[in-house]
Amino acid sequence: MVRIRDLLQDNLVIEEIEATDKNGVVREFAVMLKSAGKLQDEDAAARILLERESLGSTGIGDGVAIPHGKIRGLKEMVVSFGRSKKGVDFQALDGKPVYLFFLLLTPDDNPGEHLRTLARISRILKNPVLRGDLRNAEGGADLQRIILEEDGKYPQK
Repeated sequence: MVRIRDLLQDNLVIEEIEATDKNGVVREFAVMLKSAGKLQDEDAAARILLERESLGSTGIGDGVAIPHGKIRGLKEMVVSFGRSKKGVDFQALDGKPVYLFFLLLTPDDNPGEHLRTLARISRILKNPVLRGDLRNAEGGADLQRIILEEDGKYPQK
């Protein structure tokens, strides 16, 4: 199983998401991932993520969303994190705004790894102290450090 620390590079953290709606958040991540060299086609990635959202919101509640999708031709799994201090209406299951976003993109030929990584992200974000620390973190480096420290608490299976 891949650990978050193996995937979450410092250039894949959005310290303050500017978007104010679901489409904007997805687009903001796609643009950032393309500029970081992780995606070839930001429009295709945004479309795939929004198609997944149409099946049911990835806003899991407690201020958290984990937008995810599988992309044909993607060379490696991509994990990105973003925070919105204002909160975004992401149609979360609890009806509350989302402040913390983990985005996961995987090659379409590895569904098992996709599910295991989703489960790991979900497990990490169940910790209410971690969610509070992330919402109050000072900057991108602090956000990344908090996530990687929490990820290190869980054994790799």
